[in-house]
Amino acid sequence: APAPKLVLFARGVIARLALWAALRVAMKENWGGSEAADKPSLLASEIIDAFDGEEPLPDAIYVEEMLLQIMEEEFDTVLEDDSAESVAKDIMRIWEDISTGKGELVVEFEARADKIKGKNVQVQQGVASDSEEEWSDDDEEEDDVPMLVDTQEQLLSQHPPREEPEVDEDGFTTVKRKGRR
Repeated sequence: APAPKLVLFARGVIARLALWAALRVAMKENWGGSEAADKPSLLASEIIDAFDGEEPLPDAIYVEEMLLQIMEEEFDTVLEDDSAESVAKDIMRIWEDISTGKGELVVEFEARADKIKGKNVQVQQGVASDSEEEWSDDDEEEDDVPMLVDTQEQLLSQHPPREEPEVDEDGFTTVKRKGRR
């Protein structure tokens, strides 16, 4: 039987992964294929195995890289939102909490996971960029401003401003007919 410390750690890891919005979206959208629902337990077991008797213990960077790698391999998802870093830090905090004989973090994460169970995850869609190389300091030169002014002048020359209406001495506005087609 596994050590009680490891069982408590497993409960904390599973609860923290249940809170991870990126993983919840990947599961909801079946990015991992038909077995998407089973993949969080695979992820949790990989993390737990890394802490089971390993010397030296993994650090937050190792856990983050493991999370990113599994998300990419199992869900075909490359995360760039730094959420894996936050999850990794929380997992390290859970391990430290349990190692000092406490278990408050596990209880906290389990309570939070229970609150969101069955609720949809809120997703904000953004525009994906192919690479950061597309943007450079050269793109923000001062030459861009006159170009915008020139474009505005071109629009004005294509569409002349409206003529002011003619008002006679009695206050009536003269209506002019447009040309016939």
